[in-house]
Amino acid sequence: MSRILSFGSLNIDYVYSVDHFVQKGETLSSDGMHVSSGGKGLNQSCALGKAGCQVYHAGIIGKDGTFLLDVLKQARVDTSLIRISDEIQTGNTIIQNDKEGDNCILLYGGANQAVDPEFADSVLSHFSRGDVIILQNEISSLEYIITKAASMGMTTVFNPSPYNEKITPAVLDAADWLILNETEAMGITGSDSEKEEVLAERLRTKFPDKKIVLTLGERGSCFIRSDFSCHQDIFKVHAVDTTAAGDTFTGYFVAGVLHGEEIPEALRIAARASAIAVTRAGAAASIPWADEVKNALYDSL
Repeated sequence: MSRILSFGSLNIDYVYSVDHFVQKGETLSSDGMHVSSGGKGLNQSCALGKAGCQVYHAGIIGKDGTFLLDVLKQARVDTSLIRISDEIQTGNTIIQNDKEGDNCILLYGGANQAVDPEFADSVLSHFSRGDVIILQNEISSLEYIITKAASMGMTTVFNPSPYNEKITPAVLDAADWLILNETEAMGITGSDSEKEEVLAERLRTKFPDKKIVLTLGERGSCFIRSDFSCHQDIFKVHAVDTTAAGDTFTGYFVAGVLHGEEIPEALRIAARASAIAVTRAGAAASIPWADEVKNALYDSL
């Protein structure tokens, strides 16, 4: 199986349990607070590692974030390509979790925004044609990294989250796979509709040569290609914390494809893994191991 480079963010999450999301001008007491690991890059690396892939994480942390290395290692992720900076603080988030299990997130990029072309070159020198790179939009030098990886012959998987001006046409052109939610799909295609059939057709028209996975929250997910598409419903569970649901889905879907699963089965595995994750508190800590997902697929749902 191909080696995977997950080049992405590493965050310290400060998670607050609240009755409702704080409003403008409001002071709100929290029912609890805990500190944990996070970042879309770290979460996706943990999902890939727990799903049984050979994954290397690359990124930058400050000295305050060295515990994140242990989190990755526990998920069987290689951390040898992570740089520890003496000069900058680790990226962090302030997360509000409400009583319905929903969340809102305030992000500070920190060391994630210290990734430069020189560091990217040093990381990419360890990989070659046929390897896989997975990227999100929480680090700097995104366009440089994905275009160089594509020119090297690596398979490029891009999760355009969060959606903003850094997601240029060059970034999208360099991606072999896009894994995105309805908000990101609307931004990229210019659609004013969240309907699956509308977004799927717009994505298919705009990117006829790409393989695309569109996640739709409670409406499930779908795979889109010029000559084939399929839909996967969610597994209904009681959600406790949705923070890492999308990252769990992404990691397990990519792992399923690399393990040789057909697309419908890869979607089903990813949906089940994500459903397990939302029943648990935390980000990386909520991501299940492959055996848990496999066993759960045979349980009554």
